[in-house]
This record gives sequence, C-alpha cells and structure tokens, in this order.
Amino acid sequence: MGNAYVIGHITVKDVEKWTRYREAVPATLEPWGAELLLRGELASVLSGSHRHTDTVVIRFPDLDAVNGWFQSDAYQALILLRSEAAEVDLLSFQG
Repeated sequence: MGNAYVIGHITVKDVEKWTRYREAVPATLEPWGAELLLRGELASVLSGSHRHTDTVVIRFPDLDAVNGWFQSDAYQALILLRSEAAEVDLLSFQG
C-alpha cells in the first residue's frame, strides 16, 4: 500500500482561534509519521466550484496512521477549537 493523505478545505471564521489551532496541530501529527505538504490559499477555481478559501494537504504512511491521528486524544482535544475557528471539510485519500 502507498501513502495516505488528509486534505482539508477551510474557510476561516476567527483568525485568532485559527492561529491557535494551526500552531497546535503539528504536535498531533508527529507521532503518526505525518508530513505537512501544503498549506495554501486558493488562487483560482479552474473548473467547477469550490466554496473554501484555504487548503491543507498532509501525507501519512498509511490509512491506519490517518485514522489513529484523527481519533487520538491529542487531535480530538482540538476539534472544538477547530469548529469555532473555521468551517473545515476534512477528507482522507489513499494514494
């Protein structure tokens, strides 16, 4: 099996809370061997439609690591802050 990826499509509602969330996430990724590949702002929609302004792409060794990270106490402790800070669609992919 190849790597797995988490892609987050994001629209920030509260910049201060989003900054706190972003600063806390890397420590939750480290135990799972994850690597942040992209954190960027939407430049343009080339085809179709897209409602969010920001995207994040994180690479994991496999889907077990994705699920372990997402269900971890460390990440679950950030969910309330995330929901207060932004609208986030979080998706996992196997690649």
